[in-house]
Amino acid sequence: MIRTRFFSSVSLLLAAVFFISSCGTVPVTGRKQLNLIPSSTMLSMSYQQYGDFLQSNRLSSNQQQVRMVKTVGRNIQSAVERYFAEKGMSSELEGYKWEFNLVDSKDVNAWCMPGGKVVVYTGILPVTQDETGLAVVMGHEVAHAIAEHGNERMSQALLTQLGGMALSEAIKEKPEQTRQLWMAAFGLGAQVGVLLPFSRLHESEADRLGLIFMAMAGYNPREAVAFWSRMRSMSGGGAPPEFLSTHPSHDTRIENLQEAMPEALRYYRGD
Repeated sequence: MIRTRFFSSVSLLLAAVFFISSCGTVPVTGRKQLNLIPSSTMLSMSYQQYGDFLQSNRLSSNQQQVRMVKTVGRNIQSAVERYFAEKGMSSELEGYKWEFNLVDSKDVNAWCMPGGKVVVYTGILPVTQDETGLAVVMGHEVAHAIAEHGNERMSQALLTQLGGMALSEAIKEKPEQTRQLWMAAFGLGAQVGVLLPFSRLHESEADRLGLIFMAMAGYNPREAVAFWSRMRSMSGGGAPPEFLSTHPSHDTRIENLQEAMPEALRYYRGD
């Protein structure tokens, strides 16, 4: 009995040490998060998946819109790099290979993979309307990558769905399941289950970070409320209940943005 209790205590201690050593901290918010996957592994997989995506999807030929996406992207990138430099955290961006592409699709969507690999769909441009509206979207998506939400979601998925299997083993033994987990982690797939509450948390966190990054890039963060109001109008009340959605409701999102606005405005020099 004593030996059993001893080994049980040791196991719990080792588990606690493993958990603590695997914890990271989200920039700006300071929230602790579980990241089991080395950044080098995430970046390598990101660049491969991003390349595969671009090969199988058509890039927009509208040069004016392409220039706008790349311009806003570079401005957000500069703001992020400046923020991290001011905080003495530039090493957190090592290995980043920023890239901004506009894909010809009716989907009202955008996303960012680790390493600053961003895709904007042409279907969202009528909603963004201009550079500032686009900065709302791209700041938000880049914030997901900066906060390592993908790593956190992949780590959660490896624990809950693959029994804690290492990503390298999962890629080798369960390639299709791993690909699906990756797509879900970065908003390229749909999933209903235990990870939904974390996803809503990530969306709200990315909204706050995105406000700061767009403000530092010289875009008026107040326009984020106008953008999400347009998104709310587009949904026409057809969105699923918030507890079944991977995103906060539009009303909740707008309310949270308004609460975070004073902080973002401290970084804005446009007025």
